[in-house]
Amino acid sequence: MYQDLEEINRRPTPFSCYTAADLWTDRHTSSKMLAYHLDGTIDISSRKTAFIDRSAAWIASRFELGKGKIAADFGCGPGLYTTRLATSGATVTGIDFSERSLQYAREMSRRKGLSIEYIQTNYLDFKSDQRFDLITMIMCDYCALSPDQRHMMLDTFLTHLRPGGAVLLDVYSLRAFNAREETAAYAHNLLDGFWSPNPYFGFLNIFKYEDEKVILDKFTIVEEKQKQVFYNWLQYFDREALKKEVEKQGLRIDAFLGNVAGDAFDPALNEFAIIARKPTH
Repeated sequence: MYQDLEEINRRPTPFSCYTAADLWTDRHTSSKMLAYHLDGTIDISSRKTAFIDRSAAWIASRFELGKGKIAADFGCGPGLYTTRLATSGATVTGIDFSERSLQYAREMSRRKGLSIEYIQTNYLDFKSDQRFDLITMIMCDYCALSPDQRHMMLDTFLTHLRPGGAVLLDVYSLRAFNAREETAAYAHNLLDGFWSPNPYFGFLNIFKYEDEKVILDKFTIVEEKQKQVFYNWLQYFDREALKKEVEKQGLRIDAFLGNVAGDAFDPALNEFAIIARKPTH
C-alpha cells in the first residue's frame, strides 16, 4: 500500500507520459467529453456558445473566408467551429481522433446541408496534399503538446499552408500559470464518475514545474480490477517564448490577440492568441 501511494504521488519528468488518446478515444470518457463540448453554458472542452458564435464570425471576417478559400480546424471535436465556418462558403476540413465527436460532427453537417470533410486521426500524424489558407487550433490544444510535439505540429502547419496562409491558435498565459498551485485531492468516483462507469477511487495530484512553466494534472483511477493513470500536461507561455518557438519553425507572427474572437491582447488575461503566417517566398 505504501509503495502504491508513493507511486501515486510521484512527480514525473515534464511530458514524459502522454495519455491524451486514452481520454478522447475511451468509450466512457469520450462520451463525457462530448457532453462537455455540447454544453454551451460552460467553458470545458469547448467555450460557451455565445463566445463560439462571436469567434467564428470574427474568424470568417478576419480571414475573408468564402468561396475559393480552404480552412482546416485541428482538434475540431464535434464540429462547433467547422460547422459555423463552412456557412461562409469556404471549403472546410476537421481533424480529430475522437470517433464519437466526429460522428456528431458529421451528423450535424448532414442536417445543415454542409459539405465538410472530417478526418479521424491524431493531428500529429496528419498528412494531406491539400493546402490551406487558414488553419485553426482552438481551446489551447497547443498547450497540451510536449516541446517535440509542438515542433512537429508547427512543421505540419507550415507544410499544409499555402504561401501567405495563416495559423490561428490560442495558449495559456504566464498569469494563469502563476495562479495555479500544487495540491493533492482524493475522492470516491472523483469528478462525479467521469473516469469510469464502474465505482472507483480517484486521486488528483497537481504538479507545478516552475522552470519549464508547465502544470500537470495527474489522475490515478483505481477500480476493483484495474488501475489507470491519466496525465494532463499544460504548457504556459509569454509572448516572447511563443514567438521564438513559432518563428524558429519557419512561421512569422502576424499579430498577438486577447483571444480567438479578435479582442485586443491584454497581459492581465489567462489566455492569448496569435496569428502566424507562412512566408510567401
